[in-house]
Amino acid sequence: MVDISAILDVLRPVQDPELQKSLVELNMIRHVKIQEGVVNFTLVLTTPACPLREFIVEDCQKAVKQLPGITEVIIDVTAETPQQKSMPDKTGIDGVKNIVAVSSGKGGVGKSTVAVNIAVALAQTGAKVGLIDADIYGPNAPNMLGLSTAKAMVQQVNGQDVLEPAFNHGVKLVSMAFLIDKDQPVIWRGPMLNGIIRQFLYQVQWGDLDYLIVDMPPGTGDAQLTLVQAVPLAGAVIVTTPQTVALLDARKGLKMFQQLGVNVLGIVENMSYFIPPDLPDRQYDIFGSGGGDRTAQELGIPLLGMIPLEINLRTGGDQGIPIVVAEPESASAKALVAIAKQVAAKVSVAALTTVSS
Repeated sequence: MVDISAILDVLRPVQDPELQKSLVELNMIRHVKIQEGVVNFTLVLTTPACPLREFIVEDCQKAVKQLPGITEVIIDVTAETPQQKSMPDKTGIDGVKNIVAVSSGKGGVGKSTVAVNIAVALAQTGAKVGLIDADIYGPNAPNMLGLSTAKAMVQQVNGQDVLEPAFNHGVKLVSMAFLIDKDQPVIWRGPMLNGIIRQFLYQVQWGDLDYLIVDMPPGTGDAQLTLVQAVPLAGAVIVTTPQTVALLDARKGLKMFQQLGVNVLGIVENMSYFIPPDLPDRQYDIFGSGGGDRTAQELGIPLLGMIPLEINLRTGGDQGIPIVVAEPESASAKALVAIAKQVAAKVSVAALTTVSS
């Protein structure tokens, strides 16, 4: 007779590919049931956006079917996103499990486009996602998320003003654009910038979030320092293009996070090549080629993905419909979804590795 212990024994060698530990030891196999040759159990992944979900399910099915008398294996897949470890000198946000900064060394590399599409792609997997538009001087995320006409909703909670985030495409958003007129410039020094970023972190009704993505301004200035010093970050994603001047600045931004003790999850190479809409089989290396890969190898940092430059990627942002929603089968959308899954996987590894150590 096959019992539950026999099921767990054959599943014990099956590992989470990212964590390289047994699914059984990680308590990812739960609620095992056996009835007339049919085995049913729950597989609890570390993120709804697990990029290797199908492989893990297949390995589990193969392992259990080795047992005599088993005719069918039914696996219910769910996810529990782990929480990053708190730090004594930094204050986490209630209900928010992981905070990820999306940054760049210079402007114009498509950082906000990447941040918005990563957030939406994660939400599409079933994760609860928020986005802070921390580019106070140039807040563009509302337009990219179709929220250009939204305004800040302020509530009183325990005698304190609290912002209600706007919501679209599965993502909660706060932005300086909700607090000022369309053409109004923000002419602030560092202390005021520090104050508004902290307000976006702690005085917003975020609720429960698996991921809070922070779209940073370019560079290595006040906004980056405020974020790193305020909250425990799950990691940072560095966005660049293959162009040499972008890579030079990207390296500085990357080193800044490392010097401040933040885990750099990887590099995203945006605008890797141009795909003409009338010649989809052609590729043109407008900004050079291979720069992101070379930089990642030199610095020992993963290259999370390469995003082609497509006209519809730009128009989607202008129209408020991110490319992962507007054209999910496009080359750029597929690249962004794959990057979002890589980010989620690395965040889970960092959280579980920290907890286990």
